[in-house]
Amino acid sequence: MMKAKRKRVRSSSSSSRNNLTVIDAADSFLFFNSLQFRTPYFENLAMEVFYYMVFGGLGLIVAALELSKNNKDRVTTSQAFTSFKNNYLLVYSLMMAGDWLQGPYVYYLYTTYGYGKGDIGQLFIAGFGSSMLFGTIVGSLADKQGRKRACVTYCITYILSCMTKHSPHYKVLLLGRILGGVATSLLFSAFESWLVAEHNKRGFEQQWLSLTFSKAIFLGNGLVAIISGLFGNFLVDAVSLGPVAPFDAAACILAIGMAIILSSWGENYGDPSENKDLLSQFKGAAVAIASDEKIALLGAIQSLFEGSMYTFVFLWTPALSPNDEEIPHGFIFATFMLASMLGSSFASRLMARSSPRVESYMQIVFLVSAASLLLPIVTNFFIAPPEVKSGGISLGGCVQLLGFCTFEACVGIFWPSIMKMRSQYIPEEARSTIMNFFRIPLNIFVCVVLYNVNAFPITIMFGMCSIFLFVASVLQRRLLVITDKPKSENWTSLKERDVETEPLNDA
Repeated sequence: MMKAKRKRVRSSSSSSRNNLTVIDAADSFLFFNSLQFRTPYFENLAMEVFYYMVFGGLGLIVAALELSKNNKDRVTTSQAFTSFKNNYLLVYSLMMAGDWLQGPYVYYLYTTYGYGKGDIGQLFIAGFGSSMLFGTIVGSLADKQGRKRACVTYCITYILSCMTKHSPHYKVLLLGRILGGVATSLLFSAFESWLVAEHNKRGFEQQWLSLTFSKAIFLGNGLVAIISGLFGNFLVDAVSLGPVAPFDAAACILAIGMAIILSSWGENYGDPSENKDLLSQFKGAAVAIASDEKIALLGAIQSLFEGSMYTFVFLWTPALSPNDEEIPHGFIFATFMLASMLGSSFASRLMARSSPRVESYMQIVFLVSAASLLLPIVTNFFIAPPEVKSGGISLGGCVQLLGFCTFEACVGIFWPSIMKMRSQYIPEEARSTIMNFFRIPLNIFVCVVLYNVNAFPITIMFGMCSIFLFVASVLQRRLLVITDKPKSENWTSLKERDVETEPLNDA
């Protein structure tokens, strides 16, 4: 009887020790988990690994695309063209570096000066409004006064804009945004207009122009942008020079590019006739757009896509850090640009071949870009967004980042493709004027969105961008249909007409 009792006691004691062991093990695991895997340090470490994985994966794909190019993907050119192309690519890369260095830190700089989302939105509105009003006038003068002068004006204007970033005063920052808006119009019209005119003046083959376009986007909107993003991150975070340092570096680079333009570029014009004033140029451009459906469609497509793209520039930071989480702006920006490189590399392959045509594959590009900007809406529906500030980017933010990279890849395809279509359909004598006309609805759209930025949730604005991109795909389909029609006359005969009485090109 006593043996049985002692046995039961030992059994009970053993059971208690086993239960205690289980409890101790569970507590130890929870304690270990709370100390390590739930600390901000390990959360940040996991996020850094994710950033590096995305960046590294994109880099491997871009390298594979570039190294696997065969003869079908390459175009044989002359030594004279190669020299001309390299000179332009050097200048364009420097100009884009001056622009990209500022990109990731504009929004961030304004926040460090104590401005809220509404005030920052008004500053962005000032920039786009300036591009619409003053930029259209200054950019249009390039056709008459010279494209080289317009490129030099871009450098001077943007350098002055960078200098204003040293002041925290709202009016000074507003002046900087106005100057930046004028510079942006020149960047996206004067340089391309100079290139097309100089390319044709030197008698190079038309197909080679696509090569310059795709390489310019690959370098200027890709590799240079990545280096700029990393360099900006180095200046701000590693060296701790503050968020204004990238703007100072941009001013120095723009000055170097301006010196190269002054020393090596020749001047060319659109319509240098003395009897045409600015109003006549505007009227001629308006007649060309109204009378040629291809030009009108091209302008609408460009405005819809670029409007969505510039809105995305304003939205990606609050989308990835809704509670002001610490995210590596420069590194994420560099990742976006690597995705853009991927797109431009793919575009260069497509444009080196006769099929598919640009007008055909761009329909798919617009649809993919529309789907990618729907991800913030989808992720917020299936993954509850964090309500308090966390150590880094959330799970939903990771999914959105992948979608944003897809959108940037579409941007990389869009730029050389739209440049090729513009070179085909826009008449030379009014190229800069018409290109700046295209930016008017774009700037109106962005201004309206930014003015109402506090009135709508961020998901609504992403939804609007997605709808506009879908409409761009529909218009691209229409452009494909009408360009398949046989041409009854070419640009050469139409250039001899008076733009005030007859259209510049056929319908």
